[in-house]
Amino acid sequence: MRLWVRVWCASLVWLTGSGALLAAPGAADLADQRSAAEQQRADLRTRIQTLQKELDAREIVRKEASDALKASEVAISQTTRRLNELATQLKQARTELESLKKQIARQQATLVQRRDELSDQLRRQYASGLSPWTALLSGDDPQELSRNLAYLDYVSQARAKAVAALNVEIERLAQLEARLDARQKEVAQLVEETTEQRNLLEGQKKERATVLARIEGQIQAQRSEAVRLGQDDQRLAGLIDGLGAQIQAAQKAEEARRALEAKRVEDAKRAEQARVAEQAKRAEEARRAAEQQRSAQALAAQEEQQIERARRAAQERERSQMARSSEAISTPQYGEGLKKGLRWPLRGSVMARFGTDRPEGGIWRGILIKANEGATVQAVGGGSVVYANWLRGFGNLLIVDHGEQYLSVYAYNQSLLKQVGDAVRPGDTIALAGSTGGQVDSALYFEIRHRGAAIDPLMFLSR
Repeated sequence: MRLWVRVWCASLVWLTGSGALLAAPGAADLADQRSAAEQQRADLRTRIQTLQKELDAREIVRKEASDALKASEVAISQTTRRLNELATQLKQARTELESLKKQIARQQATLVQRRDELSDQLRRQYASGLSPWTALLSGDDPQELSRNLAYLDYVSQARAKAVAALNVEIERLAQLEARLDARQKEVAQLVEETTEQRNLLEGQKKERATVLARIEGQIQAQRSEAVRLGQDDQRLAGLIDGLGAQIQAAQKAEEARRALEAKRVEDAKRAEQARVAEQAKRAEEARRAAEQQRSAQALAAQEEQQIERARRAAQERERSQMARSSEAISTPQYGEGLKKGLRWPLRGSVMARFGTDRPEGGIWRGILIKANEGATVQAVGGGSVVYANWLRGFGNLLIVDHGEQYLSVYAYNQSLLKQVGDAVRPGDTIALAGSTGGQVDSALYFEIRHRGAAIDPLMFLSR
């Protein structure tokens, strides 16, 4: 019996070692699979970047002329705003000038009144011939003399007050005249700056006329706003179709890779089963041989402990190999589609609804949500970012693929906070709201598309 246990243990050790040797190439395969998954993600990003370059190449000719017109119109707007500000300041300055002049006139009249009062006091005192010296040398009654001196003291105090009041009025007049002079200089400066701004505005208007003449053909072609909106919609539809094709291609490649990986796992499983069967066969042979060598029981007991440790180590290696295999098989998922009851991308009043007429012509293929400049925009569901760039007519545009051919579209953003390939969860902040793409008011344009067709987002958003 001991001999049989010894032979069986030796066989198990040999087979376990062989299994470890067979597992070594599998680790290299797992590394290759992980590298292939990373390469697939890089290829997807490269294909989307190529698609963006093609879009940019088609828009570059019109963009140059449009940018020139935009720069000219923005400069005219800024100069006009400055002229309005200068006109308001000039009006206020002239109003204050008129007020200062009236105050100066009143102050001059008061000054004349104060001078007349002082002159009248001096004239009366002179006419009366009353002075401290004449009172003392008059030889009159002391009581009469005391009354005259008291009257002189009263007159002196009144005269001192009149002189002080006169000095105050003179100082105030000087201050008003200084303010008048400073305000007149400011008015002159405002007039000069207004003239410069008007000359600048005339030059900018001439520049704009030149730009308009240069792109007159383009302007004529875009007279119909409905046509322009249709072009923008076709541009977005073309982009989404292109993205859909790229995503489907990536998914097919992923399915093929998974099928190949499943086949490899199945082959490994069969090989393992064959190895176990072979091991059982050899164990049976060892058992039969061990029946004839019972004298090896004592040695077999020791070797049995060693075999147990080797078996546990083999099981640990197998569990590690299976964990690495699961990690290699897992690849970036696009999501599981969109369901009803989604969170809103941001909270705000709905300015335009799906399917309603646009003021310029055409219909809305999504909803327009009013938003403050810089408000956070959140993903309505989990998925992967497949587009994050500027697109004519939509400004800074971001598109998330949620799987099952569902896409969510976020346009007019001030800033994009995610890039192509980034995974997002429901509620993740992906952009900041704004008014890019030629919009006037800050808002978020939001679409949901399924298999390339626009559907009403309000059907999916929570009430």
